[in-house]
Amino acid sequence: MDKIHIILAEDDPHLGFLIKEGLEGEGFVVSWFNNGQEALSNFTKANFQICLFDVMMPQMDGFTLALEIRKIDAHVPIIFLTAKGLMEDKIEGFRAGADDYLVKPFSMEELLLRMRVFLNRNRKTTPSLGQQQQQPIGKYLFHPINFELQLGATIIKLTKKEGALLAMLLQEPGMLIKREVLLAKIWGNDDYFAGRSMDVYISKLRKYLKDDPSIELINHHGMGFMIQVKTA
Repeated sequence: MDKIHIILAEDDPHLGFLIKEGLEGEGFVVSWFNNGQEALSNFTKANFQICLFDVMMPQMDGFTLALEIRKIDAHVPIIFLTAKGLMEDKIEGFRAGADDYLVKPFSMEELLLRMRVFLNRNRKTTPSLGQQQQQPIGKYLFHPINFELQLGATIIKLTKKEGALLAMLLQEPGMLIKREVLLAKIWGNDDYFAGRSMDVYISKLRKYLKDDPSIELINHHGMGFMIQVKTA
């Protein structure tokens, strides 16, 4: 089996060395860069399965790096490794395209567990809907296999979380899907920050679907979400 290739952007030489050594000891291949610009320049030179980004780095910070990576690859998991643990920092990270947020100091065991959530998820296909080539949503077509929304000739690339969230909601259109079910299946936990992250992704899906007013993505506060398409 091919080894998993990780891209690490971390400007602290001591921490960068420890992370690289620890992950390589677990069988991963790690490409380590000490600033965001170098990481971005090298991102397309290998098939990276996970991105580990510090936030505060010279030349290009981690949030900007994540935004640039998302222009190239909408699906690769991005985990921030950072000392910036305030709530607003985490929300900014998720808005930049992060899939997870690990506050320093952290243990190698915790990092490995969080990475394996994404690696295991990537081995699975989305049930039932994931086997379909496309599904109509009002004026849109949703392509669950490659995480794309299509409106006429316009293609909107979704991240894996956006695609998985939309796929789950479309499994039962017009039915409420509980928050805890969505969080457990897509985020792997239902803590506060995962909940805020999901709210950000719901807002993004609303924005993507705004060109068809017949589509409603409804939030039942504290309970869950549902998607429905009004018929004339």
